[in-house]
Amino acid sequence: MNRNMLVLAAMLLSAAAYAQPKLTLQVDKATRSVSPTHYGLMTEEINFSYEGGLYSQLLRDPSMQEVNQQQGGRRGQQGGPQAPRAPRASNMRYWLFNDTTAGTIRQQANGGVTFQNKKSIAIETSKNDVEVVNPGFWGIGVKPSVKYFGDAYFKGQGKVTVGLQSLDGKTVFASQDITIGANDWQKYSYSFATSADVKPTKDAQFFIKFANAGKYSLAYATLYPTSGKQVTIKSNWYRQDIMDMLREMHPTFLRFPGGNYLEGNRFSERFDWKNTVGDLANRQGHHSPWGYWSTDGMGLLEFLCWCEEMNAEPILGVFAGYVLGGDYVEGDALNSFIQDALDEIEYVIGGPETKWGAQRVKDGHAKPFPLTYVEIGNEDFFDRSGSYSHRFKQFYEAIKAKYPKLQIISTVDERALRQSAQDPQAIKVDVIDEHYYRNSEAMYRAAQQYDSYSRDGVKIFCGEWATREGQPTTNMGAALADAAWMTCMERNSDVVVAQCYAPLFVRVDDGAIQWQSDLIGYDALNAYGSPAYYAQCMFAQNVGNKVVPIVGDNIPTMSDYPGNPLPQLYYVSTTDTNSGKVYLKIVNAGKTAQKLTVAIEGAKVKGKAEKTVMKGESREATNSITDPTHIVPQKSTQKVSNNFQLTLDPLSITVLAM
Repeated sequence: MNRNMLVLAAMLLSAAAYAQPKLTLQVDKATRSVSPTHYGLMTEEINFSYEGGLYSQLLRDPSMQEVNQQQGGRRGQQGGPQAPRAPRASNMRYWLFNDTTAGTIRQQANGGVTFQNKKSIAIETSKNDVEVVNPGFWGIGVKPSVKYFGDAYFKGQGKVTVGLQSLDGKTVFASQDITIGANDWQKYSYSFATSADVKPTKDAQFFIKFANAGKYSLAYATLYPTSGKQVTIKSNWYRQDIMDMLREMHPTFLRFPGGNYLEGNRFSERFDWKNTVGDLANRQGHHSPWGYWSTDGMGLLEFLCWCEEMNAEPILGVFAGYVLGGDYVEGDALNSFIQDALDEIEYVIGGPETKWGAQRVKDGHAKPFPLTYVEIGNEDFFDRSGSYSHRFKQFYEAIKAKYPKLQIISTVDERALRQSAQDPQAIKVDVIDEHYYRNSEAMYRAAQQYDSYSRDGVKIFCGEWATREGQPTTNMGAALADAAWMTCMERNSDVVVAQCYAPLFVRVDDGAIQWQSDLIGYDALNAYGSPAYYAQCMFAQNVGNKVVPIVGDNIPTMSDYPGNPLPQLYYVSTTDTNSGKVYLKIVNAGKTAQKLTVAIEGAKVKGKAEKTVMKGESREATNSITDPTHIVPQKSTQKVSNNFQLTLDPLSITVLAM
């Protein structure tokens, strides 16, 4: 008798251990709202994100700033592409002769096109038909039937040919002749198009051929491909294959300009927005903190139009008086930077009757942009001076006095703000920016982090996060952990009002990368998404306006990582109260397939659901510039009802839209 009871007990325990997992969606209890700005993008100039990336201007050093280091050039340029070593004929890094015996090229430090942009190059040729070439960023991409346009400032007399050619100069892909004839600076525009039978290549360079020997000067030369899409006044400023990928992410906001790029290493190297608006030829540019020159071609208006291209709002980061080198100002010395921030906000949302709103109109955009959030500084928890609480308070009060409806974001948590404040009770904050860079195990262990956050406290902006596994872009293992983390944030999106991955971009050429494990990779010709990119698209494309509570039963665990076993399944559900659609997202982080039961309470579900699945054969599996679609989501249908069976592939992300 006792033996039979023991056997029965063992059988019951065994059955319980292997009971099929079940998710019960309580649609009638969906009361928490999904933030309308939950999914978005973060950007800064890193990994050649703009220069040689999204900013479609193709020429390296268009404003003639960069001299060759071996010729006495300024240090700190190691992040750049390796141009051919400049011969003695030229002291420029990226403006070179095709014939090193043909003359000289020298930077002129003064006497440029404008007072703001003083530099140019003096060219002296001793032969006819001498070419000055610019290799672009690891080559210039050439495709069939593409029209290119640009302009340059010249001094001198004679016939000049501009165009694109192969690196050996033997093949001209497209060109145009222009005649220059002025002793003072004169702007010349040009355009040319490749033929329909041109073979795509990234091994091209820009050239300027001077028909006659002589003396010439050149300043601020540019080249853009036409976008084919005219969404905003700046559409040609953006590389369209990358922009199309961003649109697929359905972002509701763009956090810009950074990031460390906002602060700079020195005060002179911060993102000084007033130097980034107006005529491009007036923008001298500045050193980015990631080791290469930023032309400021991606200025404030270009960022704002980027938002407009994606139907997204800006989350505007304003410089807060602290730089990465550790210098800072506070008290009265901060007033000029506070005024800069107020002026910047006025440029964004001011009417034509305001000073900076009028400047925006002059720059070509009559309508003000939407703006809800302004962030004060960036990652000021690195500021060991303890000055941030004082600086934040000054900015907060000044901005709220003029723009009381704006939500102000702190880069330091509320407790730390009050600890270092002279009057802790005087500190007010609307939103806190939290940053998390983790490995996959840490992401899984944090996948319930926000469940316990107070619903009555300050809101959260998770302004930078990533699972840092895989290089240069992330792998399938990182995508799974990212998705697990996103289930946490979406489930708590009444608290996490906005969140965005970082870094967004990486140029994959040797010498271009400062930060591994990025979302979107590209070279001069092609762009591709990592598995983590597609996970972002799957989540942002399938979200409702209310969070659906889920009761999980018999959730299996996995022992793939040290320490306590981790859940194998991670999940979140939302519903759209307007359409009645219910969305379910499930991450199977384990190496075994899982069958589960899905029960839906409080709503009638039947028929076939849209099913999107992304899976990998291993956690290390990934996409690359040479194999861009190794792992991509696959669409199908799933029969659903108020109680149905679902099989999850190993190492997979599944999204149902019912």
